[in-house]
Parts: sequence; C-alpha cells; structure tokens
Amino acid sequence: MLVVFVSAKLMAEAAERLGQPGIVGEILAGVLIGPSVLGWLAPSEFLSALSDLGAMFLLFRVGLEVKSSELLRVGGTATLVASSGVVVPFVMGTAIMLAWHAPLNESIFVGASMVATSVGITAQVLSAKGLLRAISSQIILAAAVIDDVLGLLVLAVVSSLSRGKLDVPQLALTAVAAVAFTVIVAKWGTYAMGRVVPHVDSKFRVGEARFVLAMSLLFALALLAVYTGVAAIVGAFLAGLALGESTGPRERSLVQGVSELLVPFFLAGIGLHVDLSAFGHIGTAVLALVILAAAVVSKFIGCGLGALGLGKADALRVGVGMIPRGEVGMVVAQIGLGFGMLSRGSYGVVVFMSVATTIIAPPLLKMAYRSSLEAAVPEGEEETFRLG
Repeated sequence: MLVVFVSAKLMAEAAERLGQPGIVGEILAGVLIGPSVLGWLAPSEFLSALSDLGAMFLLFRVGLEVKSSELLRVGGTATLVASSGVVVPFVMGTAIMLAWHAPLNESIFVGASMVATSVGITAQVLSAKGLLRAISSQIILAAAVIDDVLGLLVLAVVSSLSRGKLDVPQLALTAVAAVAFTVIVAKWGTYAMGRVVPHVDSKFRVGEARFVLAMSLLFALALLAVYTGVAAIVGAFLAGLALGESTGPRERSLVQGVSELLVPFFLAGIGLHVDLSAFGHIGTAVLALVILAAAVVSKFIGCGLGALGLGKADALRVGVGMIPRGEVGMVVAQIGLGFGMLSRGSYGVVVFMSVATTIIAPPLLKMAYRSSLEAAVPEGEEETFRLG
C-alpha cells in the first residue's frame, strides 16, 4: 500500500507540473512499479480488491455531483451514442483480427474487448476540472452506463457462442434485469432517498448516521448491480445519483477523503497489468499499435456521430470522453484467456490497448474542453492558465 499510494501521488504531482492531468501520472506509476519496469509489485487479489473499491468510490463521488433529472433528460442522445459506440468498435476490432488471420473466436473476443467504456477515467478528469454539469459530460456519463449494459450483452453472446451454445432466454432475462435495475434506480432513487435521509439523524444514534446510510446504499446497489449482470461501479454511480440531492457538505467531504485514499489503487492498478514482454515479437507490437489506433478512432467516430446533433464541439468532447477502456477491456481479456479463446499475444495486445487508451484520454479531454476551462478562469488569471 505504501509503494502504490506514494508512487501514484508522486507521479501525479510530476504529471501536473508537466501540464498533464494527474490521473495520467497515477496510471504510469503502476506501469513503473509493475512487472514490466521495476518489478516491485505484481497484480494480486489484495490489490485488485483495493482497485475495485477505488473505482466504486470514484463513481459514487461522481454520482453525488450529478442530478438524475439532468441525466435522464439526455437519455435519448446517450442511447444513440452508446449504441453507435458499441457497434463501430466491435466491427472494426473483429475485422482487423480476421485480416490478421486470427481465428474467428479470437477475433470476436478482441472486438468485444473494444466495446465497453471505462467511465471512471473520464469521470475523474471531468470531476477534477468541475465540468460534470456540462451537457457533453452528462451524455458521456449516461452513455457509459448504457454502454456497460450493452457491453455485458455483447460479452454474454460472445461467451455463449465460444462454447457453442446460445441461451437466448437467459440472455433476454439478463438484459431485462440489467435495464430494469438501471432505470428504476435512476428514475426513482432520488425521490426515495429524499424521503429517507431527512429522518436519519432523528432515528439513529450511531455517529455520522448519514454517511453510514450512504455507505450502506453504495455497497447494496453495487452488489445488486453485480447480481443483475452489470458492473459494480454502475451500482455505485447510481447510489451516488440517488443521494446527490439529499446529502450535505459533511457527507461529501467524508466521501472525498475515502476516495483520495482508494482511487490511486484503482488507477495504479490499471498500469500494473501492463506486460511489455508480450511485444517481443515485431508482429505482435505492430498489431498492438493497429488495435490501439482502431480503439481510439472507432469510439471517437461512433460516439461522436451519435452526439453530432449537439454541435461539433460537444460531439468532439463526447467522442473523446468515451475512448478509455481501462479495467473493462482487461476483464474481457481475462475471460477470453480463461476460455482459451485468446492467445497470450492477443491477451497482451488487449491489455496494452486498455491501458494505452486510458492514458491517452485525459490529455485529449483537456484539449477538447479547453474553451470551457478558459471561460471558467477568473479575469487576470488567464495568462497563468495558458502557461500552466
């Protein structure tokens, strides 16, 4: 914990001094201390647990800063963004692998790994810059939740086909459960918590009763999310969304403190999974760069086209915001490796793509939102901003 936390924060400081988002430094810290460079640490069950907690608290904190009514208002555009952002990367990734003469199942798994977005990375950047209330930011968050549900279905179909059996009733049940859970919590969670939270202080004697309620809801909805088939971080985000309009500064401060402790383990944990030994063969290295380029372009084009009705500037922001794959791509890679559908080389390519898109996205987001950031700088500080 000492090595991960301190190295992540030192690298974040270095990144900020170089004019880059601190999140990039924290991910690179994981690469530096991981097996590929210094070899101080390797991914472990304990570090994975801390990483999962970090991701959950990050999305919970983001949910607290977003109003469910605003998120639901952009639901139509977000659905279009998510759908096009699933189809284009899947087709492009599968086609590239087939052109590389990879087996069909392996090609499909690589395509599936390019589908889902790691919303935690984009959310961290937008939250740090105070941009979560922007229309493009709300579409990114809503689309990423929908993206997760669609990605779950794509993975379920791909996994079933790889085993030679497609269980349509089970897939339909999973889809209905995931959609119902997401819609119910997003639509009525805020109302329910608005009725409950004001009575907590008078009914309970335990210290920090509202924070206790918030943590209980966080873990409960994360668990329910897993049972319905979507990621725990979606449940954590929805828990924050439900509490966003009924929590006070004290609870937000406590959540911020826990997040500052745990989020570096999530970010550095992504970097820890990089294995550069997989690129000893020139063909694998070239394929990794091709897949990386396809991963960036496919999300940028697919999601950007879905948001084109908002104007070019917001479409650009949405396209860039949906680029990172993060831990989501690595989970798909692990499943493919476990099924024997991915070779070690292809597994290394997918992990590289997941980490590289995660590192690329924050600087691109900073550029995409530059006009908004400059507009937010108080008069007299503009020159400082430009230099920084």
